[in-house]
Amino acid sequence: MSDNFQEILKAFTRHLTSERDLSSHTIRAYIGDLESLLAHLETLKVNEISQMELNHLRSWLANQQIKGGARTSLSRRTTTIRMFTKWAVKHKYIAKDVSATLATPKGHRTLPDVLQIEDAKIAMDSMATRAAEEETPLSLRDVAIVEMLYATGARVGELCGLDLNDVDYDRQTIKVLGKGNKERTIPLGNPAVRALTLWLKQGRDQIANSNSGNAVFIGARGKRIDQRAVRTVVYEALSAIEGIERMGPHALRHSAATHLLEGGADLRTVQEILGHASLAITQIYTHVSTERLQKAFKQAHPRA
Repeated sequence: MSDNFQEILKAFTRHLTSERDLSSHTIRAYIGDLESLLAHLETLKVNEISQMELNHLRSWLANQQIKGGARTSLSRRTTTIRMFTKWAVKHKYIAKDVSATLATPKGHRTLPDVLQIEDAKIAMDSMATRAAEEETPLSLRDVAIVEMLYATGARVGELCGLDLNDVDYDRQTIKVLGKGNKERTIPLGNPAVRALTLWLKQGRDQIANSNSGNAVFIGARGKRIDQRAVRTVVYEALSAIEGIERMGPHALRHSAATHLLEGGADLRTVQEILGHASLAITQIYTHVSTERLQKAFKQAHPRA
């Protein structure tokens, strides 16, 4: 890659890191996209960023699609381009924003895996039974993890980051830090509160040590639990349900959203609980509910 392109790449990386407050994973994805674009420009004999035109960007996106890029990836790449060209104009690397009229491919949303309400109950009851039989701190923790994920629809990372002072027992809520460092408050149901209280009173103290800090959920060695451990807990919990494929924590998040809507909650409320930036993201769960309604109708109605 030319020195000119290397300089631009480093400058844009600094911009994303210091000014945009993006996660390291997102930054890696954007920089990977830009590296690919710059390499494509060089194959087109475009060696100065000021020579970049709209047809070059379209050529790169078309090339990515031919290579089998998913629609969601293509959508992100278009976002990368737009962010980059806007930044490049501001810093006078290019004279005009050449991506202003670039169309964004709409990502195809697949409907998420969702548990039946009865299946969710089976999973929770199975966990509680195991905890009663084993009587170990970790079994109490695992019950609380699964109950909390299903009750709140929280992301795994949000649950792992939960601190003791984030729990409000009087209001039966937790405070989590979501994407973009946005804080939100989520209500808890009675089963989740009971499971959490049992873990904190009878389980956590038995394995907590100087490494535990204020973490609500900790591992066997006392450190804050990591996302991989939580996923393993959920996989094992949901394996108690017959006839379902391997499901992880996100299935509990999807199930929480769907069951809330089926129970009469409005979209805005569910959006707030899940921490979605856009209502359009939450609306996918209305399609899930419609599918489930149609399935139930066909199974139960004699004239279906």
